[in-house]
Amino acid sequence: MYNKFIAEDLVMSEQIERIKTLIVGSGPAGYTAAIYASRADLKPVMYTGMEPGGQLTTTTEVDNFPGYPEGIDGPTMMVQLQKQAERFGTEVRIGMVTAVEFSDEIGGIHKVTVDDSKLIEAETVIISTGATAKYLNIPSEQRLRGGGVSACAVCDGFFYKNQEVAIVGAGDTAAEEASYLANICKKVTMLVRKDHMRASKAMQHRVNNLDNIEIKYNTEVDEVLGEQVVEGLRMVNNQTGEKEDIAITGLFIAIGHKPNTDIFKGQLKMDETGYIITEGKSTKTNKPGVFASGDVQDKEYRQAVTAAGTGCMAALDAERYLASIESEETVVS
Repeated sequence: MYNKFIAEDLVMSEQIERIKTLIVGSGPAGYTAAIYASRADLKPVMYTGMEPGGQLTTTTEVDNFPGYPEGIDGPTMMVQLQKQAERFGTEVRIGMVTAVEFSDEIGGIHKVTVDDSKLIEAETVIISTGATAKYLNIPSEQRLRGGGVSACAVCDGFFYKNQEVAIVGAGDTAAEEASYLANICKKVTMLVRKDHMRASKAMQHRVNNLDNIEIKYNTEVDEVLGEQVVEGLRMVNNQTGEKEDIAITGLFIAIGHKPNTDIFKGQLKMDETGYIITEGKSTKTNKPGVFASGDVQDKEYRQAVTAAGTGCMAALDAERYLASIESEETVVS
């Protein structure tokens, strides 16, 4: 038994790798962090996670990211970001971070396990694991994601200008997105599962004061209609069982997001819903040398451009952190 443990330790030790900056996640935040970190000679290594490119890889059209006057599809945009990061020296690897052990000390080494087998020791870690939109998980809904089913009205609402759409949800986010859609769409049908909304009174008043929003209480999605794109919606009253079909071209799901932070619980400070808490306007977490950027720490905006901005901030914060340690070591020596 003793020899077995020694052998296992030797195998793991042979796989230990020491790097300056590790980036976990590969969406707009991660790739932007990689671009800035590599240009600062931090020699970043990125692990893409289970969904290389993040949520934008499921988005057919990105029309609101600066620099693309004709728009661009999400997967193409993420490929371009990856190439840009790699051009400056970022090493992009396919792999999933499965365990972490962050140091409490300034200048301490953070231990990260990839795919349950490879151990990495990193001087700095930038977390860009994003958040996952919650869906209804109805087969017709999943089939038409990217074909009229969306989890972001601000991202995709423009494509349904002067058309009839529906939105599912009852909280502040749903009310806010319904109001946004009402300004550009002909009609918005809002499906609320219970007999009341969870949104604040102010948001409820805003929705109720818009003539082109129709709220259907005790109503859920039975089926999204259409083969290639959304053509309609079959709704069901969960009290009477009565079903109703309406013609729509877009369905927006606004029932919340889940930050991809389970692996960091118990080590990083988070709010009650699991978003990582960062210090002030920075990307610093409660662990020195560990930074968070993108949707993993932003539950307010959740846009590609804001994620990219915080990715830049995280790389700059990491660079300054390492520079401060080096200067202290120079003074001591």
